[in-house]
Amino acid sequence: MREEWEHVHTDYARPAHRPAPASLAESEGDWRRYLEGDTPNGWLIQHSAMAEALASGRPMYLLHTTRDIAAIRTSGELHVSTGCLVGTLYCSPLVPQREGMRPHNLGAYLMQTKPDTTPMIFEVIPDAPIPTKGVDYLHLGAIHLRTYLRYRSFLTRAENDQLDHAVLAGLGSAAGFLDLALRNAVGRTTAAPEFIDQLAAAVPAVPFLGYLYFEVLSEYLMLNSTTPETKGYANAGELNNWLYKRLAFAAVDGMHRLFDLARFHPRHQQLVQLIAGMEPALAPGVAEYVRQRLSHLFARLALHPSQDAATVTFQGIDLSALRYVAPGLIGQMIFREIRYMPRYRQLYHCFEKAKALEAWDYWNHEGIPTPFNGILPKGEIGIHPVYPRSAVRAWTAKQDSRGFLHPAQEITAVLTPHLASWWAPPRSRGRVITTDPQVTVDRSAPSSVPAHRSSIEGISA
Repeated sequence: MREEWEHVHTDYARPAHRPAPASLAESEGDWRRYLEGDTPNGWLIQHSAMAEALASGRPMYLLHTTRDIAAIRTSGELHVSTGCLVGTLYCSPLVPQREGMRPHNLGAYLMQTKPDTTPMIFEVIPDAPIPTKGVDYLHLGAIHLRTYLRYRSFLTRAENDQLDHAVLAGLGSAAGFLDLALRNAVGRTTAAPEFIDQLAAAVPAVPFLGYLYFEVLSEYLMLNSTTPETKGYANAGELNNWLYKRLAFAAVDGMHRLFDLARFHPRHQQLVQLIAGMEPALAPGVAEYVRQRLSHLFARLALHPSQDAATVTFQGIDLSALRYVAPGLIGQMIFREIRYMPRYRQLYHCFEKAKALEAWDYWNHEGIPTPFNGILPKGEIGIHPVYPRSAVRAWTAKQDSRGFLHPAQEITAVLTPHLASWWAPPRSRGRVITTDPQVTVDRSAPSSVPAHRSSIEGISA
């Protein structure tokens, strides 16, 4: 179990060392060297202001926004959210300056776009320098699968059958693209426009591909952008989070109401137009980057390290075999499908608390009171609620006319290992009509939970 959680984390202070399937055309180390050394902003992967603050061992100052300040004051408790940080209080860094606390650009974005929230300042005093090991939610698939298999007795037989049917239907529809991605991962090049269009067509059947597609594009934009805005943030030691926010909202209608990357699937022509509208110089290379990067990541994330990517196929294989061959993909699919069940409100805490407990134990052993999103160290950072060797204080904050935050009133509330209620998907995603007329994915079962949460990405409500 500890090995699984080690696999989920990226240690930016060490060379890449995670085991991977055989026959991949590039290794994780090859990609790390390219991203860090051959992109304009790659130096920020190891040397961002957040990474340096973690490694310093000095007090960390973090911004959290909440709609529930009255409830926090009354209860004296702070609950944590799941999502990309598994089970933490979702925050972004603050930089202490003479003028006040300067928000990281992610925090500035959250404050500008969520005016109905109350900003809070947290001070976390660690017991030692904090390892720059970030948790990567894209690697959580095997843990999602193990957790489901351990607790599937909580589902009825009909619910388990429904889940198996939905996963198999999605795989049956997308198998052609999944095999195509593996062929590209081992070096058999597909024309980029064709690859992107097939990817876009596969996302409704396998929603995890929408998350992977989006994260690859976010990486491309943040590491390659050279606009004055991006350069300004880089000079402050920050990757530019505004880029991928603008991308998501431009690509999907209504994304500001429900940030659901299962709906992110631009085809090739739209993709090029989206990137050209943001930064024209990046448009010519985006499709080829997605083809190479997504294929490599898909093979590493989907397959068990014991497999040979050159020989695996998703055509005609049964689910029990796939749980062994591709536990990462099956786990990610189950994790997303289970949220469309009518009883999701009851099941949510059963499955997500089990994973949070394991993550908290891992972070305690590793000395990590403030876990961060390790896809890239872009500023998504949380506070671990049961770290026994750090002190935490909190204040409400006031923002001055120059954007700096100042402590207003200290809040006598404690972080607790309780998961806050979480968003539910829309009541109906309808029936996804696949390329195979014999296969449909039925996701029209009504949900008993109102859709009010923001994002799988972990943005706290």
